[in-house]
Amino acid sequence: MQRPEQRLARPLYEALPWLYIACGLAALAASYLLASYLLPSLLVGAFGLTSLVGGIVVLLRRREYREFRSHYGNPDSYGSPDSLTGKDSEPRN
Repeated sequence: MQRPEQRLARPLYEALPWLYIACGLAALAASYLLASYLLPSLLVGAFGLTSLVGGIVVLLRRREYREFRSHYGNPDSYGSPDSLTGKDSEPRN
């Protein structure tokens, strides 16, 4: 029995890395403002740095994946149902 595939709406999917980056920058700013409280500042700063780096990594990985897919005749890396798993949607003969 296969589970139905659940996907995010394209605008939300495309905005997620930017949301991660924005949250990371906001958390880093909050960490700076919380400098007088050592532990909360460190925790918020670690979260901010992780979120910022994670957002940048996701952006770069998506760009690399889309460039890779465009070299092999499928420029729409989000269009096919199996594009995220790397499987072909139609069997090859």
